[in-house]
Amino acid sequence: MGNMSEIRYKIIIVDDVMFQLLSTKERLKSFYEVYPAQSAEIMFDLLQYSLPDLIISDVNMPHTDGYELLIKLKEDERYANIPVILLTAQDSTDNMIRALKLGASDFIAKPFTDAELIDAIEQQLNPIDRSRIKPTILAVDDNPSILKAINAILHDDYTVYTLPTSTRIRELLLVVNPDLFILDYNMPILTGFDLVPIIREHKQHAYTPIMFLTSESTRSNMVQAMALGANDFLVKPIDDMLLHEKVAYHLRGCLINRKIASVID
Repeated sequence: MGNMSEIRYKIIIVDDVMFQLLSTKERLKSFYEVYPAQSAEIMFDLLQYSLPDLIISDVNMPHTDGYELLIKLKEDERYANIPVILLTAQDSTDNMIRALKLGASDFIAKPFTDAELIDAIEQQLNPIDRSRIKPTILAVDDNPSILKAINAILHDDYTVYTLPTSTRIRELLLVVNPDLFILDYNMPILTGFDLVPIIREHKQHAYTPIMFLTSESTRSNMVQAMALGANDFLVKPIDDMLLHEKVAYHLRGCLINRKIASVID
């Protein structure tokens, strides 16, 4: 965990459920100075005495919920730059997009492991060490079980965002900047093929790798995907090792292409 043994970062945890509050504190106290607050109001009282390096807040709370807490923090120049991680049991695209639009640094669905939480914290507290920042992957598939499988396979090495509704991709791209896309082929309204030009219309994604996952491995589909600008085409069911290898390969290639483009520009 690198710097955790050397620097005792200060973290405020906000949760109205005392059991959850103490549980999260217990999980983190070996690594950080942890200050519990059972409401947003108590958190703001704590801020008067000492500024933390990071705030972790539950979303569903009475009086002032996690979103309102975030708005108030970002509106106050004294606290606007404190990174905030939101925790919620409502793992939905709407909640994730809303949190990121309001300025949350990360959004974690419950239940989560200690490693997932600590990793998210370290991503925020050590931004100078760029080698520690995980590449971001956006997976789009209308099958929730496939999205869970992709997240389970890749989350140790990458920050994975999952989107079950392809029509929301433009909205999500306003708040997330993926280093690689994994797209299902067959989806209602907008197929994976439809998403490729939407992604490529963003200048920053001119060279971002796009991989297709599909159960229909016909030659015509593969040719069409490549003609649109996709980089690879993998067949379901997902092979864990192959997916890892392909993602790593295309991310390396993307870095090279970006360097070449920066020299040309």
